Amino acid sequence: MANTVPDISLNDGNTIPQLGFGVFQIAPKDTAEAVGRALEIGYRHIDTAEMYGNEAEVGEGIRASGLDRSEVFVTSKLNNGFHRPEDARAAFESTLSALKMDYIDLFLIHWPLPTRYDGDFVSTWKTLEEFQRDGRARSIGVSNFQVAHLERLAAEADVVPAVNQIEVHPYFANEEVRAYGRAHNIPTEAWSPIAQGKVLDDPTVVDLAEEIGRTPAQVVLRWHVQRGDIIFPKSTTPKRIEENFHIFDFTLDDTAMERINGLDKGEPGRQGPNPDVFDYIPA
Repeated sequence: MANTVPDISLNDGNTIPQLGFGVFQIAPKDTAEAVGRALEIGYRHIDTAEMYGNEAEVGEGIRASGLDRSEVFVTSKLNNGFHRPEDARAAFESTLSALKMDYIDLFLIHWPLPTRYDGDFVSTWKTLEEFQRDGRARSIGVSNFQVAHLERLAAEADVVPAVNQIEVHPYFANEEVRAYGRAHNIPTEAWSPIAQGKVLDDPTVVDLAEEIGRTPAQVVLRWHVQRGDIIFPKSTTPKRIEENFHIFDFTLDDTAMERINGLDKGEPGRQGPNPDVFDYIPA
């Protein structure tokens, strides 16, 4: 089937669907329905986080789908306010409780916060290693880690992150971090894959979409897939949720890929916070 989602192999022996459904900024009251719609279409990978405030509704949507727990890959992420080991343990318990699950497929440190906690994200990471050892987290990884942060984990910790979830889109290709991931068998997950919608009006993307009879979002998501990254676009619009799923029955040729590559603006193209200085902790 042309729209079968490929699996990406992780360095711990597990696999993850390359395409997932993201629930960032989906209101809790709308989350269960959106997750249910995504699962109905064929998504089998849901990405949430403690800071999104909708873990419980993600669990609700999965249970209502009638799918077996083993059929859905679920990711969540540690709240920035809970990096201390004891706090991280309690937060992880809360995630499992909210989801009403006895394990999670992938648990991430959401941000490194190098200017907080005396710069110590290593003890936080070692706490996640505990969750993997006891089987409650099948895989563990990081989000928004820069090369220096990853190198510190490599020097001071035992487990290599299974993924690094970072901002990546045509305006900010984040190549230095992606290259480190490739060299160390850490797959990249691309958040904000369409730059919060900003690339969809780009003339290059619009022209390509018209040339091949696809939507601008499908073109950009296909670009990510062909680069080998894992993506989880977010939408609450049923039509868009479905369109975003149909990106495996066409390919972009080398010329199209290069045209999109040429949109990279480097650091000025970044839409979200810079992980080297981001220090937000929810009230």
